[in-house]
Amino acid sequence: MPDPWGDGVLRRFDRAAQTYASSAGLQQRVARCLADHCRHHAIPNGLWVDLGSGTGYLAEALERQHAGQRVLRIDGSRAMLRQHPSSADTLRWDLRTPLPRFPQPPTLLASSFCLHWLPDPERILQQWLRHLAPEGWLALALPVEGCFPQWHQAAAVSGADCTALDFPCAERLCRGLAADQLRLQEQLRCTVVAPSLPALLKPLRRVGADSTHQPSLSVGAWRSLQRAWEDRGSDGQLRLTWVIQLLLIRR
Repeated sequence: MPDPWGDGVLRRFDRAAQTYASSAGLQQRVARCLADHCRHHAIPNGLWVDLGSGTGYLAEALERQHAGQRVLRIDGSRAMLRQHPSSADTLRWDLRTPLPRFPQPPTLLASSFCLHWLPDPERILQQWLRHLAPEGWLALALPVEGCFPQWHQAAAVSGADCTALDFPCAERLCRGLAADQLRLQEQLRCTVVAPSLPALLKPLRRVGADSTHQPSLSVGAWRSLQRAWEDRGSDGQLRLTWVIQLLLIRR
């Protein structure tokens, strides 16, 4: 079925490919953290895949920590894949659709900052699990409900609409998983600061992550939001908190 909003998300990531690396510090840190957790589990060698690889932070971290292990990088953005080294294994694929036929069942499907952009993340998580080899692993990192509490509070106080993206519910993502499948369930709270609201949200635009289902706000509404922003540091800088869910699931 046509998906104009999802098509727009891909176009934004295409346009942001050149500026992604300079503004994706949070994404890079989370990718390293997820790869570190993978290192502490006996994930079998074989086909490892980074779903929604962007410019390759997670794939690079996994390959760096597992000598000799190649990671196939899959993304829907051709421009993002062009940022990868020519020696990298890449595949352009729209992850809103079922996964491609792999030459063998993957022993690791990993994904960071991707699943929340896809329709019905709970269903897609289950689809990805079914693609794994027996005893294969699914490693996920994504923002979840609870992100941006300062933004939501300022919108409630000012009366302006909150145009932040709605994020998946962590509890619903794990629904249906057996206790012995869920090997890691951890939340990271990461707070960023900036002197103004435009500066605070600028990294979202520069990495292509500023898509929203809400209508654009007027300049006046943005100013009202900034005046209503209560969470500020002692230096007056505005604070914005991400809640990042890490999951390691064994099939």
